[in-house]
Amino acid sequence: MNGMDELVVVDVVANESEAELLCGLLRTEGLSCTYRQSNYGAGAFDGMPGGPQEVLVRAEDEAGARLLLGQRRPSD
Repeated sequence: MNGMDELVVVDVVANESEAELLCGLLRTEGLSCTYRQSNYGAGAFDGMPGGPQEVLVRAEDEAGARLLLGQRRPSD
């Protein structure tokens, strides 16, 4: 991703493996994706690698990413 792109969080997942799986799904659909450690749900993981991860896409790809990610989850 270009450092000039505005990034938005489209999901927060439990760990890096889950974040990589979601990014893989998004990338197969042509959307750039990255992830980073999140403060969401912090506590036991403070200062430790791993733990909750924020999945990010370009702001212009947010709607498409949310649609794809919504399709992977069962309906509530």
